[in-house]
Amino acid sequence: MTDAPSDPPDTPNETEETSMSTNHDDPQTPSDGPESETPKENLVHFNPWRDFNDAAPQIDVFGDEPDPEQIAQFMEVVFGYCDGLIPVRSFIDKGQGFDGRPHNIWIDAGDNVTDKMTTFANWAAREGAAVYVIPGTVGAPGQAKAGDILQMQAVVVDIDTGDITAKRAHLERHLGPPTMVVESGGVTPEGQHKAHVWWKLTEPAEGSDIARVTRVRGDIAAKIGGDMHFRSAHQPIRVAGSVYYKNSLKTQVRIVTLNADRERDLGEFTEAVTDMPPAPGVSLQPDFAAPDKPAVDDVLVTPVRESAQDDWSRFEGASTAIGYFIRMVHEGRMSKDEGWEGICGYNAAMLRPQWSVERLKRESERLWTRHVEKYGPPLIRLDSAAPAPNEMPAFTLGTLLNDSSPMPADIIAPRVLTPGGLLVLGGAPKVGKSDLLISWLVHMAAGVPFLDFTPPRPLRVFYLQAEIQYHYLRERMKQISLPKEVLSGARDNLVATPKLNLLLDVEGSVRVAQAIRRAFPAEPVDIICIDPIRNLFDGGPDGGGENDNTAMMFFLKERVEVLRDHINPDCGVILAHHTKKLSKQQVKDDPFLALSGASALRGFYTSGLILHRPDEESPQRKLEIELRNGPALEPKIIDKVKGEWTEINPMNERLVLAELGARHDAERDRKGEVITDILVREARAGRMYSMTLFAQTFENQGGLNGQTSIRDRLNVLTSKGVLKLVKGDAASDLGLPNERSKYGYLCTEFMELATGEDLIDPDTGEIVPTSIHVRPSHYKCAQTGAVLPVENPEIWVHPEGVNT
Repeated sequence: MTDAPSDPPDTPNETEETSMSTNHDDPQTPSDGPESETPKENLVHFNPWRDFNDAAPQIDVFGDEPDPEQIAQFMEVVFGYCDGLIPVRSFIDKGQGFDGRPHNIWIDAGDNVTDKMTTFANWAAREGAAVYVIPGTVGAPGQAKAGDILQMQAVVVDIDTGDITAKRAHLERHLGPPTMVVESGGVTPEGQHKAHVWWKLTEPAEGSDIARVTRVRGDIAAKIGGDMHFRSAHQPIRVAGSVYYKNSLKTQVRIVTLNADRERDLGEFTEAVTDMPPAPGVSLQPDFAAPDKPAVDDVLVTPVRESAQDDWSRFEGASTAIGYFIRMVHEGRMSKDEGWEGICGYNAAMLRPQWSVERLKRESERLWTRHVEKYGPPLIRLDSAAPAPNEMPAFTLGTLLNDSSPMPADIIAPRVLTPGGLLVLGGAPKVGKSDLLISWLVHMAAGVPFLDFTPPRPLRVFYLQAEIQYHYLRERMKQISLPKEVLSGARDNLVATPKLNLLLDVEGSVRVAQAIRRAFPAEPVDIICIDPIRNLFDGGPDGGGENDNTAMMFFLKERVEVLRDHINPDCGVILAHHTKKLSKQQVKDDPFLALSGASALRGFYTSGLILHRPDEESPQRKLEIELRNGPALEPKIIDKVKGEWTEINPMNERLVLAELGARHDAERDRKGEVITDILVREARAGRMYSMTLFAQTFENQGGLNGQTSIRDRLNVLTSKGVLKLVKGDAASDLGLPNERSKYGYLCTEFMELATGEDLIDPDTGEIVPTSIHVRPSHYKCAQTGAVLPVENPEIWVHPEGVNT
């Protein structure tokens, strides 16, 4: 036997990740200071005369054990909707008197996830090890960094100091009951149990929404006095139902509150967090003037020498000055270049001797990273954004009346997108919004009209999309069913991005601006299209969501407009946006109320388009149009015909009792299919029918109603060419009795008539009934109703313009 602990089950990768380090009660992100060294001498010598009562406290091996039921509940709240791999880690809790190496495993969030986690927790309990997870999923084993997280479905705050009970009550009062509360096992000096409070989301956050989740986690922690490390997406946390061993205390990490059906929409929850005031005694103002640090105002104007000759060291002075300029850059009060110039200026003027540029840069980057982790994304503007005019323009009525200069040319006529204009295209998921948008952009890039929307020439279009990954984007582009000349004309003028994992904050805006300049280095871009708003939304310093009017105006003015003015002030912007659910009557009264998020969006755009499906049973869509800069346009009825978006003549749209009429249409189609099926089946049995005989024979069968109704359907089907006729010599050749009626016998395409004879297979001896193919001899003219002979019985011809 050996005293070494056995390896845990299913450990595909045991590489230690810095993002899963463990420095506190719950594992935190790595600290910036040097790690403490392990003492070289760590031996306990045996002395037979020693009093054995002074031995270190031992863990009760008969104490709490992992609880599979609580583990199952925890996994459902934190990962129930997620796909991918869950990063899991175990390590020896501090204070047990022995050490052990940590173990990392990655568990599939799919089937049997609870059984796998329970097995691992049981192993960890036998080894005296804690169990942690990163509350998000990754794509491959070995991944555990913030940038690796693909999905997160829950928001959590770790309350580990102060009055835990009062803080939980404050959260519930302002954010509503949580989905789950877990006592982590730790106890505060005041004797209260430390807690993890969880809110489950209605769907997993992906892409840029992960940054929204971590920002919300940080905002809750800041307002409640919780653990700020949860601003990081890769921050691990203890698993409920596992065992806590720290400081010789063995207890269970247990769920004390569970509202399993309580879920929150991310947008609404973000608003609630924004509105929540800080808990009593919690200040949101950072303390930059700590008593053990020099004041910033003094540091910036006071020289400091080496060898501790002054009131503070060169390191303290440089760190304080760098921190000051970092805060200025982070809050958007100066650009990055200006901040770096300030840091270099302080280094040159106040440090005696100066730091090297390499050291200055290394320290600046380290402090910048820490500041962003603690306070969230920066709020920098594009350095070269278009400056505001010195004077506010204003014109008299006479000036406006006398100005007869030509109007600027539309980017997309008629006034759908004007120079410097903003167009919003809204639609529900799966209504075809992105498909319509891609087809529209391809036509604009080729200079070809689309649904009567006309470009003056081939336009340069940059399609900034954040939904479709590269391979599926190229697949969709190849599936576009458009004329070759349109695709050829748009090949170089339409530039699209694959799915992006960024926010349209300042750094994201700079990256987008650089990409647009690289795409169109010679001529300025004509259209910037952002699809969708939700995946790239940046709500500004307060971190508001799409439902916040202030955050929406910040995004439109400080992000979209600044980006446009920076690239080309005269280019047009198209924003793709989701719609919310409204009743059919509400959509009919005002379709633009369906736009998701803040109402400020509707008051800001110059053109609005809403794509919706008035009748869920019909493939046709309706495109509502609202213009600020031109006369109103009538809504368009559109549909995909042979792969291309086509406008349907509104005169063909049923206006009165549309739903009832659609049901009648469906019933007529059903009767036509029943008649065709009966004729085919009867022919295989050796029987064919004239119109009159068919109506008499199958009256009130198969839902066909009476003879008159059946004859009406037969007349329609023969006029449309669905049914044709066999009469005269053609009927005699089939062995049918001479039919004196005008129409003869009814015939369907591919009809087979049994001859009544059997054919014996010479190889198998099987008896097979024989049949002959029935070919029409006459058809009913769709224009005159006359019975005319067919030109070629071998080819079944459908009349042109008739919907069969």
